[in-house]
Amino acid sequence: MNYLRSISLILLSFLFVFSSAQAQQNTPLITYNTQHHPTLARNGMVVSQEYFASEAGLEILRAGGNAIDAAVATGFALAVTHPQAGNIGGGGFMMVYLKGEDRTIAIDYREMAPKAAHRDLFLDSKGDVDNARARFSYQSTGVPGTVMGLTQALEKYGTMPLEKVMAPAIRLAENGFEMPWALADSLSRFQQRLKTDKATASYYYKPDGEPYAAGEVFRQPDLAKTLQAISAEGAKGFYEGWVADKFVETMKANNGIITHDDLKSYVVRERDAVSGTYRGFKVVAMPPPSSGGVHVVQMLNVLEGWDLKELGHNSAGYLHRLTETMKYAYADRSKYLGDPDYFDVPVSALTDKSYASSIRSKVNLEKATPSTEIAPAPALPYESNDTTHFSVVDKDGNMVANTYTLNFTYGNGKSVAGAGFLLNNEMDDFSAKVGVANAFGLLGGEANAIEAGKRPLSSMTPVFLFKDGEPLMATGSPGGSTIITVVLQTILNVMDFDMNPAAATSSPRIHHQWFPDRLFVEPGHSIDTRRVLKAMGHNVNDDAASLGDRVLGSTQSIVIAPNGILMGAADPRRPGSHAAAF
Repeated sequence: MNYLRSISLILLSFLFVFSSAQAQQNTPLITYNTQHHPTLARNGMVVSQEYFASEAGLEILRAGGNAIDAAVATGFALAVTHPQAGNIGGGGFMMVYLKGEDRTIAIDYREMAPKAAHRDLFLDSKGDVDNARARFSYQSTGVPGTVMGLTQALEKYGTMPLEKVMAPAIRLAENGFEMPWALADSLSRFQQRLKTDKATASYYYKPDGEPYAAGEVFRQPDLAKTLQAISAEGAKGFYEGWVADKFVETMKANNGIITHDDLKSYVVRERDAVSGTYRGFKVVAMPPPSSGGVHVVQMLNVLEGWDLKELGHNSAGYLHRLTETMKYAYADRSKYLGDPDYFDVPVSALTDKSYASSIRSKVNLEKATPSTEIAPAPALPYESNDTTHFSVVDKDGNMVANTYTLNFTYGNGKSVAGAGFLLNNEMDDFSAKVGVANAFGLLGGEANAIEAGKRPLSSMTPVFLFKDGEPLMATGSPGGSTIITVVLQTILNVMDFDMNPAAATSSPRIHHQWFPDRLFVEPGHSIDTRRVLKAMGHNVNDDAASLGDRVLGSTQSIVIAPNGILMGAADPRRPGSHAAAF
């Protein structure tokens, strides 16, 4: 199957080239050409990384549900059809916009550290980080928040009963679905790790241990029973009762530290969204413990001081300014971002336009600044990986942007025996030791140190755009540490270069995260541009090996055109993405 993946990447490279050509033409937002044809609708739309999950959300919209109803249906369905990241054993962030109230709600259902967790949880006898324990043991699991987050969102902002909204997911788990090529290929590639856990092996592989082939019916009866318990009892059906018993039994049998008390103590937080302005647009994004919202606004503030459109989309001058801005944002991330319930995150200072001006003044427009010469701001102005995203818009203009995850692809690879779902390894998103990078190469400090009850810092960045007071766009992406820069470039494509969502999505991307000091460049950027960037001192990693045979992110976006038409774009970078609409 690897040759199919290679063909997919080659075709995507051609798509990137077409995208760059259209970007230079500055195609108006509400038009499109044959290379970049968004899905169009008027009554409602769901865009996710998996076909069956998008269709589950659409089923609810067709039945009269609102965007929140459809989002919850999609979220539970992804737990069945996209186990790489879709989950009931993980956590995430949901942004909800209620058009009738002109109000945005930021729902934080990120995992929490168990009460037995402590600062040195993953340090060995020499004081070094034990990465195997931090990433692949049962101790790497945080208390899951997805079930509480989805059910609470439905109860407060939805219109349908949980039983109806969960029916598509239960049907998919119980009756099964034809194994998509993307899932079959993924399970085949990850089988060595996943088969080390007896429960996981029994859930995702045939009785003889062989992977499922694309097109074969895939059923998950244990997961169906767990979903039925949630459907009947709400969040209690997961955090208490027999499902919780199975969860704790699995923990006790494998040196895990999550208890019944941890499960019963889990809480969802509703937080004030981070917002900013950019050339007449309003940008509203997820606040901490997401680092994404803060740094998207921070970077936009810096970039606003340059005429990016005049520089030309994906020109060397444009990409140089993006790269240097990214370095400063990720440097600040390492010091100032964490769970706001445990650390006073200086959101206002980091998103202050005068602070952005001070960063902009440090950028050498002719030469790259080495990351070793960039540090987190010593003082701020005073103030009183694998993941999946989906976006939903209904006929009334309500919007949902939801990003959730198990952290690694399939989390830590362990499953709750008898309950049918995978466990997360989100504890690795804490700073196991100050100054030591996590699995995504991100550095962290005291703000993100392990502490009981704390939520680990995340890069997940669900975002809304508004123009002239009206909702314009819902978007977000998976991609670990690259999420923030992927989302940034996607919304810049819309705001600065007037692209429709398909063109904005397919345009080639770059990524820099301060350390390691490497500039990742997707295929599709011209060879001359890459040469200019290298001549400016950028350490350009643009080959397949350096990218790990992967592309940057996978945005799932919906734009509301001025005439009310919904335009959706499922990112072609990862197979299986689907925009469902009517």
